[in-house]
Amino acid sequence: MKRTGARLAVHALEQLGIQHTFGIPGVHNTELYDELGKSDSVTPILVTHEGGGAFMADGISRTSDQTGTLVIVPAAGMSHAMSGIGEAFLDGIPMLVLSGGIRRDSGKHYQLHAVDQGRILDGIIKQYTLVESHADVIPSIYDAYDTAHADEPGPVFVEIPVELQLFRGAVEEMPAYAPSGDPEPAFDEAEIERAADLLLDADHPGIYVGWGAVDAHEWTARIADRLVAPVATTLQGLSAFPATHPLHTGVGFGPSAVPAAQEAFADCDALLAVGCRFAELATGSYGMAVPDALVHVDINPEVFHKNEPAEVAIEGDAAQVLEALDGALDAHAGSVPRSRDALAAQIRENKNDYQQTWGSDTSSEKVSPGPFFHRLRERLDDDAQMVVDDGKHTFLAAELFPVHRPRGFISPSDFNCMGYCVPAAIGAKFARPDRQVAAIVGDGAFLMTGMELLTATTHGLGVMVFVFHDGELGQISQFQSIPLNRKTCTVLNDFRVEGVADAVGAHFIAMESDADIEPALDEALDVSAGGRPVLVDVNIDYSRRTQMTKGVVKTNLGRFSTGEKVRFLARAAKRHLLG
Repeated sequence: MKRTGARLAVHALEQLGIQHTFGIPGVHNTELYDELGKSDSVTPILVTHEGGGAFMADGISRTSDQTGTLVIVPAAGMSHAMSGIGEAFLDGIPMLVLSGGIRRDSGKHYQLHAVDQGRILDGIIKQYTLVESHADVIPSIYDAYDTAHADEPGPVFVEIPVELQLFRGAVEEMPAYAPSGDPEPAFDEAEIERAADLLLDADHPGIYVGWGAVDAHEWTARIADRLVAPVATTLQGLSAFPATHPLHTGVGFGPSAVPAAQEAFADCDALLAVGCRFAELATGSYGMAVPDALVHVDINPEVFHKNEPAEVAIEGDAAQVLEALDGALDAHAGSVPRSRDALAAQIRENKNDYQQTWGSDTSSEKVSPGPFFHRLRERLDDDAQMVVDDGKHTFLAAELFPVHRPRGFISPSDFNCMGYCVPAAIGAKFARPDRQVAAIVGDGAFLMTGMELLTATTHGLGVMVFVFHDGELGQISQFQSIPLNRKTCTVLNDFRVEGVADAVGAHFIAMESDADIEPALDEALDVSAGGRPVLVDVNIDYSRRTQMTKGVVKTNLGRFSTGEKVRFLARAAKRHLLG
């Protein structure tokens, strides 16, 4: 039989169960879009910028069992999308990228978009494939999809030259996709026993989980209950353990962590770390004191011993390893000589005290973060999707918004790309249109990708976007002002959020002070439920620093030599005193 490469590519996407693609048509993928337009199961979504499309694809992959997919033009489309591709790569998120490619049958040089895409992308994708023939189109896409999901997930890139898309070529068959199935557990049972012994011998074991353990939360809870161990998470893995569990403490356990985590882990003498890398953001600038008795579990063996040496390192899928570990712990007779009720009561008291410090003062001039997040949590469904960007609001949300369900909180993490929130929230809403999606974004990040709300309006997606509007790049501005008493290139030109809402067809709400929180939230929920995006201009009060900010400053200052510390402190004092 003969088929065009475009038809073969879309057939592959249909077989993979892809429901949406994101991108912008151009001369090098027009045939792909023509075939997508005829598909009964794949809907192509036009975005305002390929970077936003990549974040939408990321949002789909993080919040559902779908795989976020791009269909883009080469060169400029690829480079625009690289921010989202890089975020997916460093955060371990599967993504499938299909790109057009220049013609190879014309004999001409210096064609439009003629760049070596594989060379440019090297370092932020798991695999690049240049399709050579019609017979390779479907197998190449299936192989890329498998690679995206194998081991530690990540983005893959398939380039399909124009002549393959345009013209028909002979293929023996158009095969259905055959999943390879879950691999058999390959970890060493002896290491499981060593891990069980180490954790049971500890007086105060703790558990630390990241995004890699987000689908293993039930096993994490069983082991936490069995060991009577507090559970902390990474920032990206905030939803890997429910905040409703009595042993949940918060993000991290070092100086950047909330008091509940700091106290619960104060005497930690053995740590079970799962699906995490002890990365800079997750550890509060490497400020956590990790005990020597470390059991580190991850699907990627490259992360072992990089920042924290492990006494026991177990390579494998988090759920499979924790299931085996739970069995090993169960095989050891006897009870743990610790009171679960006492630890849970201590954690609960510390959490309540910390929340009250944020909610005790109210403002008639601005919106206080404590009351905002408290009332937002009260009004949202248990399975609501929270999406944040990179900025001061990120750490406020992490400290003040309890996440109840796995994958219920997503954020840009190790790539840490501003502009993530709005398009990722739209992707999450595409994935689950029946679920509430609340997006919190700083005004600086909103300016990068806020126009993507036009995509939400076009498709009737009722996302709620809360713009924390303070007129600055808040987090960096604060890091400048504390030691330098200056704000260089972090103060924004003011803009009208209402004007943006008018431009994209979103419903606008102004939240000026604490008195507006409840009516504004009720209005946002009501309007968004009808399928219209809502844009809320939040006059946020950023005067108080989060524990994360204070902890990072303290940790980094503590690393300075005595002479440099004196110099920095003296400079800060001089600037603050003398202006």
